[in-house]
Amino acid sequence: MIRAKGVYKKIRAVGTPLRPSGAGDSLRASMARRREASGMNQLGIAGYSGSGKTTLVVRLIPELISRGLSVSTIKHTHHKVAIDRRGDLSRRLRDAAAHEVLLLGGSRWTLLRELRGENEPSVADFARQVAPVDLLIVEGFKRHGHEKLEVHRPALGKPMLWPDDPKVVAVASDAPLEGLPLPRLDLNDVSEIADFVIGRYRSKANPEG
Repeated sequence: MIRAKGVYKKIRAVGTPLRPSGAGDSLRASMARRREASGMNQLGIAGYSGSGKTTLVVRLIPELISRGLSVSTIKHTHHKVAIDRRGDLSRRLRDAAAHEVLLLGGSRWTLLRELRGENEPSVADFARQVAPVDLLIVEGFKRHGHEKLEVHRPALGKPMLWPDDPKVVAVASDAPLEGLPLPRLDLNDVSEIADFVIGRYRSKANPEG
């Protein structure tokens, strides 16, 4: 079992969207046009366990927010998820076989749903539950058909994803990658990665300019 509380707190702690101004207004207008034309902008962060996906997401979100974008995230894990402990109110309600438990507090709310044999929802299913934002970052789901930024550390000895996945649009790595036909980004340079993400979605929102 994995306690999601630590990862959730890392992602939540990066902050709330800032009010855009100046250049941010133009950027958000571009992103909004693309969102209206083709649905919410989605970018996957994909890679093998230990490659640093969550670390990158935690660093990338505040960088994008500081540039005037609103950002949400979906994270997939193959482990069992628990965000409450035995004895907590939500856990007692879940243990009582409630189908869904919605907790509401002064600063946030959360909805817990027990699958109880149902098929795991898809990225599209989850995206419909998220309020519209400029960019939805999807961590995991590396076989899904959304565009992805691959996170690759050669030291792990794992194969790269891009040769078998045409939806990988760039690779962020901590080492040079010979013969890579895609943009290679420095995994440790979050500003460079943000530049790439913003540039890609701005160009897609304005294909003629």
